[in-house]
Amino acid sequence: MRVRDALASPVLWVGVLFVALLVGMPELRPVFHWAFPAVKEPVFERTSFVALWLSHAGMVAAASLAASIIGVGLAVFATRPAGRDFRPIVNVLATIGQTFPPAAVLALAVPAIGFGPEPTIVALFLYGLLPVIENALAGLDGVPPAVRDAAEGMGLSPWQMLRDVELPLAMPAILAGVRVSVTIAIGTATIGSTVGALTLGTPIFDGLAGNKLPFVIQGAVLVALFAILTDMLFARLDRRLRALPETPFGR
Repeated sequence: MRVRDALASPVLWVGVLFVALLVGMPELRPVFHWAFPAVKEPVFERTSFVALWLSHAGMVAAASLAASIIGVGLAVFATRPAGRDFRPIVNVLATIGQTFPPAAVLALAVPAIGFGPEPTIVALFLYGLLPVIENALAGLDGVPPAVRDAAEGMGLSPWQMLRDVELPLAMPAILAGVRVSVTIAIGTATIGSTVGALTLGTPIFDGLAGNKLPFVIQGAVLVALFAILTDMLFARLDRRLRALPETPFGR
């Protein structure tokens, strides 16, 4: 039964398709040559697609991890008695971070830290903060007052209440914010190729510069599949979190 369920899972087939294209794109040269006979070299070969994906995924992971840790930390601080006065400032800073277009952040970051992956990570970090902060705030605010009162009545310290009650109950909302942040970062990271970073957007920009449509298609398909697969994995993780057994304070 488990084997049948696994084979019926769209996550499996999207993952297989993504890996097959990532590794075997050069094998599709005859297909691209047939579809685009005017293009001399129809498959991007300057760097392997696996290397591009590893670089792309590494930047997304670094930026998303930093955005998640700092975003949740700011949300926790803003919902404590000592930090409630700073909540509007936290919201404004996160909104400003996403208001700036990533291209503008790259343009400002390159003179300060140079070309390469670093300015891309900065842009992805700033762009990913808002959904994490907003969802973490919503999740922490959504903890029922009766649950807090019960935890206080059991003698839990503020740290124990945060660790054992508030964060577990807020986790689905926090995960939803991280999911949005990571998905946005996967798509946005493609523009990092304009400042010297290796990403799955490199074939796209090379194709646009050299008037080679097959390069654009190859990069765009891989970015789309990467984002779809990641979103599916987050959806599965979310379902598992919601299926956890009840505790005295909730899930």
